[in-house]
Amino acid sequence: MNAIEISSLTKSYDGFKLDNISFNVPQGSIMGFIGQNGAGKTTTIKLLLGLIKRDSGSIKMLGLDNIEHEQEVKSQIAAVFDDIPFHDQLNAAQLSTVLADVFLQWDKAVYSEYLDRFNLPKKKKIGQLSKGMRMKLQIAAALSHHAKLLIMDEATTGLDPVVRNEILDIFLEYLQDDRNSILLSSHITSDLEKIADSVTFIDKGKILLTGVKDDIVGSYGVIKCKKSELKDIDKKDIISTRISDFGAETLVADRKLCEKKYSGITIDGTTLEEIMLFYVRRDKGEWTS
Repeated sequence: MNAIEISSLTKSYDGFKLDNISFNVPQGSIMGFIGQNGAGKTTTIKLLLGLIKRDSGSIKMLGLDNIEHEQEVKSQIAAVFDDIPFHDQLNAAQLSTVLADVFLQWDKAVYSEYLDRFNLPKKKKIGQLSKGMRMKLQIAAALSHHAKLLIMDEATTGLDPVVRNEILDIFLEYLQDDRNSILLSSHITSDLEKIADSVTFIDKGKILLTGVKDDIVGSYGVIKCKKSELKDIDKKDIISTRISDFGAETLVADRKLCEKKYSGITIDGTTLEEIMLFYVRRDKGEWTS
């Protein structure tokens, strides 16, 4: 079973279109949802949560249509955003009372345990908490009503590395129950390299790549060569090329094929960040670093 199934999803705005996108998030896994700002990540998440209406396509979450079964779906999911949605004048203790009226399965004991674990003050106003503490509070709330699916929109942006690692560890702990799943939207690809099982890459409203993270990273490669050697590389193999004073670097989608095809040229492994960087510049063909 998939935790999320998105099929032919479209949403148009003036100047932007989420263009017929499809991808699945397998149950019991973390999917990294990557792309530069304005690529369509937040629009997709708003559609998942029913905050905006889709133009066409379908969304299933935990096996249910997210519109037809809205209340049942929302009772089993939790969302965490870059900007905290809780009122600044509330404190953590008061928030528990509010959320107990929202979620039928609100677990006050679990919430209290997370507050203690995160060293979060129960009486201090939310508006007075640091960004890292506010994010931890959101996550504590998200994990305290036994949600089966977490949807994170840039949840680790702006946090220091220590806090980010702590939060990533909590996500991995949450996935010890193989019924739980996470969609983690982020442009911090190093976080996704650590914990994501699969990746979906969106750019300009279109899905460019989706699949198992290790398979994607393993299949791509970067050819490092002299500028004069670029003419020897088939343009069909090239995603885009970075030119510098020291030579050229070219991203190719099939590293093994290119190793056979260009035996005299060095082809290195790559990262999610490099793949994203080369893809978003693919319209330029060649670009300078």
